[in-house]
Amino acid sequence: MATFPKTLGELKKSGYQSKSIKEELRANLIANLKEGKSSFEGIHGYDTTVIPQLERAILSEHNINLLGLRGQAKTRLAHLMVGLLDEYIPFVEGSEVNDDPLKPLSRFAIEQLDVHGDDTPIAWLHRDDRFYEKLATPDVTISDLIGDIDPIKAANMKLSYADERVIHFGMIPRANRCIFVINELPDLQARIQVALFNILEEGDIQIRGFKLRMPLDLQFIFTANPEDYTNRGSIVTPLKDRIGSQILTHYPKDIETAKTITAQEASLQENRSAKIHVPNLAKDLVEQIGFEARTSEYVDVKSGISARMSITAYENLLSTAEHRCLQNGEKETTVRFSDIVGMIPAITGKVELVYEGEQEGSSFVAERLIGSAAKTLFLQTFPMIEKLKHEDENDPYDPLLAWFFEESSFELYDDAKNKEYADALNKVSPLEDLISSYASETDAKDALFLKEFILWALVEFEKLNKKRIDNGVAFKDGYSAYLSGLS
Repeated sequence: MATFPKTLGELKKSGYQSKSIKEELRANLIANLKEGKSSFEGIHGYDTTVIPQLERAILSEHNINLLGLRGQAKTRLAHLMVGLLDEYIPFVEGSEVNDDPLKPLSRFAIEQLDVHGDDTPIAWLHRDDRFYEKLATPDVTISDLIGDIDPIKAANMKLSYADERVIHFGMIPRANRCIFVINELPDLQARIQVALFNILEEGDIQIRGFKLRMPLDLQFIFTANPEDYTNRGSIVTPLKDRIGSQILTHYPKDIETAKTITAQEASLQENRSAKIHVPNLAKDLVEQIGFEARTSEYVDVKSGISARMSITAYENLLSTAEHRCLQNGEKETTVRFSDIVGMIPAITGKVELVYEGEQEGSSFVAERLIGSAAKTLFLQTFPMIEKLKHEDENDPYDPLLAWFFEESSFELYDDAKNKEYADALNKVSPLEDLISSYASETDAKDALFLKEFILWALVEFEKLNKKRIDNGVAFKDGYSAYLSGLS
């Protein structure tokens, strides 16, 4: 910073050329594209869909509307556009609206240049300070975004209310030469959207009938939901017509992409008190729950299932295993299927339920989603379970079901130590045969999770019965459980 020009004269001698913010974004994006450098690091699943459209919108110097459900990285994309700005830009020192020294807008900057000429002091603004964000709510006012008459300033300066110097600028004028993000645009009152239209189209701001010509230099990015499930409003047609590009975002289309996002975003403390191994199947299950929720009859799909659900669920899964490990005085453990219940608080807080879901209750819906995910993943590895079959047909699950028929009950305890847990599952010998026949490539560390997973999946397919007991779960053969129920 010490070597940067400090006066207007020095700035002119340096050969500095003014650029609009959209020209900055365009020029730096072009440079990145030529070098093969990604402008949106950390965004996954958008390489062939959203990112190319966003780059074309930047090249077109458009204001942009990102249209998508919650948890689709809309605000993250806007944040990353800061990296396409020049590292520093000059502005007239003391200006409230970041006046370009070569193209001043405000009365303050114009007067400074008139008085000081080439000695006008110049300050420099870093790109990290050129990002403004506002969440639109129905109570946001014109004063918040655009500004208002300041009676105290008028009294102190002995100025008439008709003098533009009594205006106290809102967020948008103060964001001149910056990226300005308005989240949930439809929630803004129609009259405020019209004021935005005036800024986009006419380059003027209107405050209490006072019209001030001020062609602000802004990169607007709006976010909105494709279906307004909040029922609070919509985007007014004139404003929508002035937004150059509307880009649809989406959720990850496959589990591998979803797992990459979760691993990147989850808060995984390096200093966890216990070393926790997470089987790959457990990671798949966390993501599959999100996929199931997006098609569930109990969930309002219009509100969206945020990627944050999988992220917080994964964090809870690890914490459940860590909690058990600490209680047992052990230094390491492996995530168990029974630890999945620790994710329920993360799931219930992230799904909007329809009427049927509300009737059943959020915990019931969360358990149904976990069960549906288990069934889906089970059938990707193991044979289809037939409810009815011929007597001469061999069913790969018969030995396992026979084992449970002969045993009165089989319990797994939530707080079982690693050895106790392993001994209990290894006692069920048919599980080993199933794994060797259909999942022989399973890592030894993941085998216990897979064994427990098979039991829970067979419960979902109604081949086994599961009952909650004190601090654990009891599995029984379905037929014997039915007979005991009759007695």
